[in-house]
Amino acid sequence: MGSARWVLTQHVPYEGPGAIAPAVRATGADLEVVRLDLGDPVPSPDDLGDVAGLVVMGGPMGVHDDLRWLEEERLLLRAAVDAELPVLGVCLGAQQLACALGAEVVTGPEPECGVGEVHLTPAALSDPVFGGAPTPLPCVHWHGDTFSLPDGAVRLAGNEAYGNQAFRVGAMAYGLQFHVEVTGSLIAHWGPHLPPGVFVRAADVAHVSRAGDGIVRRFVALAEST
Repeated sequence: MGSARWVLTQHVPYEGPGAIAPAVRATGADLEVVRLDLGDPVPSPDDLGDVAGLVVMGGPMGVHDDLRWLEEERLLLRAAVDAELPVLGVCLGAQQLACALGAEVVTGPEPECGVGEVHLTPAALSDPVFGGAPTPLPCVHWHGDTFSLPDGAVRLAGNEAYGNQAFRVGAMAYGLQFHVEVTGSLIAHWGPHLPPGVFVRAADVAHVSRAGDGIVRRFVALAEST
């Protein structure tokens, strides 16, 4: 691998990298977690030269909120896509990626929260990240916004509630509206912040992570091909 540093932006204390961290470190790379919630600055697009990949996590804010770092993060995402780096946007990160690439982000028909599933599209079956995943794909939902697809994007997953649940732009940029990076520790941090009546059991975490871990590791492996 030419570069040994991944960058991950985190927006709130409880939405950390989950299974992404061990997947990155298993390759021998370092994971730099940028805590925007603690005031860390968004990395400059000029600093991507030694970066192996970029991950943007979720959070309760929306892409149109009046937070300066949202625009700065979108500039970083756009630069990473242009540099053909592996890019993963999760939940808010997927919305940020879509917006950075010119797509529309709007409020969805109703919030989608809790354990659920998405259905892979025919294009996903031959995708290097989703091709080995089951369909329906178990996941955890926690969002109220949705997005249109950027120009040239390949739709990879959807469900009845939200048609656009995952997409790829180019060879290495992925947006996932849902969560497959969940671990027991991550869900424990989510617990106090989930809407009333929404619970994610240990058995649910195990079910989601069995499929999700493969997706995460296949995504991280994209850096090996650059």
